[in-house]
Amino acid sequence: MPRDTPPIIARAHDHPDNLALIDDAGQLTYGELLDQSAAAAGVLLAGAKDLQGRRVAFLTPPGIDHVVVQWGIWRAGGVAVPLCTMHPEPELAHVISDSQAEILVAHPSFQDVITRLSQTHRARLLSTEELATSGGAPSELPGVGCDRNAMLVYTSGTTGKPKGAVSTHGILDAQIRSVVEAWGWSCSDRILHALPLHHLHGILNLLCSALYSGATCEFLPRFDAQRVWQRIASQEPLTLMMAVPTMYAKLIDAYDRSPETERAAMTAGCKRLRLMVSGSAALPVRTLERWREISGHTLLERYGMTELGMALGNPLDGPRRPGHVGQPFPGVEVRIVDDNGAVVEAGTRGRLQVRGPNVFAGYFGKPEATRASFTEDGFFETGDVAQLDGDSYRILGRESVDIIKTGGYKVSALEIEAALREHPAVSDVAVVGVADAQWGQRVAAAIIVNDGFELALEPLRAWAKERLAHYKVPTLLECVEDFPRNALGKVQKPAVLELFGERAPEP
Repeated sequence: MPRDTPPIIARAHDHPDNLALIDDAGQLTYGELLDQSAAAAGVLLAGAKDLQGRRVAFLTPPGIDHVVVQWGIWRAGGVAVPLCTMHPEPELAHVISDSQAEILVAHPSFQDVITRLSQTHRARLLSTEELATSGGAPSELPGVGCDRNAMLVYTSGTTGKPKGAVSTHGILDAQIRSVVEAWGWSCSDRILHALPLHHLHGILNLLCSALYSGATCEFLPRFDAQRVWQRIASQEPLTLMMAVPTMYAKLIDAYDRSPETERAAMTAGCKRLRLMVSGSAALPVRTLERWREISGHTLLERYGMTELGMALGNPLDGPRRPGHVGQPFPGVEVRIVDDNGAVVEAGTRGRLQVRGPNVFAGYFGKPEATRASFTEDGFFETGDVAQLDGDSYRILGRESVDIIKTGGYKVSALEIEAALREHPAVSDVAVVGVADAQWGQRVAAAIIVNDGFELALEPLRAWAKERLAHYKVPTLLECVEDFPRNALGKVQKPAVLELFGERAPEP
């Protein structure tokens, strides 16, 4: 093992015989994961000594192949750029282009789309099969220190197109250690992974925290409420579960529709777990209360972002307050300020700022956006409005009406508007987020239709799904003659919300 090794990989040498990963195709111990990722690194290097921070974008289903590729990239000295398996080609193309990826790795099920994209972007193309059949690891792998860039995870911003948030191995290590300490991870833990792996929730809180701890991570290819319940109710006990509020709502619905004879086993399975966590969106109190009735668990709500990992969380041991996201994670500094940057008193709402070793290094290739995101004394501007209520923080919403939180994803209204304006029937569009108990917010589009055209929701959705990720596609549509505007002609989005029967929150 090189002297400079990413911490998560170095720790795997301490428990080579522990079971690390399980998916529908098989399983790997930590020792086998080290062997296979070293061999994958050799293929990625192709005779070179070090990838030296080159970006490697990879498109693989959640499971063993994904982790082998991720670790292989790190061990070769590259930067991992996970792609979303649900995204249409234009969104994949943006990430590949914006990250300046020089190597693309694809699972055979995505070979066709990646082949087309590799030709457009002139990147070297590899398959997961090639990485798996290399014949062994090279005699020497490069040293990769904590100051090296590790990942680019893409997140939407207020300006439209998603931006790549850069994390070094040191930053990723700080994020992982904070989560492991806060939630008491150990090598005896076992977690079911049913979250996307292009999103920090699935990458950090589940996968990396489990592997850092020597625990076992079981993958489902996608979230399926029935399969999740079957696994929870089985006699092979899990110890942790993490999901977004929408998933818990679907699990509640599946439970309520299950025969009475099955519910006892479902509840008993829940009670064998030591911790259940909810995040990535606000958890409705009625979802928390119903889940507690079913499972016996009070869900632990937490708050984090792609740019900083986890920042706030309810306690592992101690009371958890509904509607609150608790206290700062270990090593994380949090403050709330007014519009002048002055720290406000408890009970006063203001802008939430975060500082610590967990905060990202910046947006890839976007120095101006990076500078605008930090204060002079190094706090990151989250863009969220918060309030300290006693000793626990509450998140009250986004500063910008152009950021929508839906199903655990943060999306840009401006990006969706730009895409919808390409539709031949659309003269202009205003996109807003309408509150929804299951999804947090639903994407709603108010559209001025060009003369001679008609527009209905389902045809618009079918058109948009070819250009936007499914969670960005509007689920509500209002066709209007014009938008509510101010005296200068600017669209008033709080008034647009009223077109969908919702009033904007009080400032």
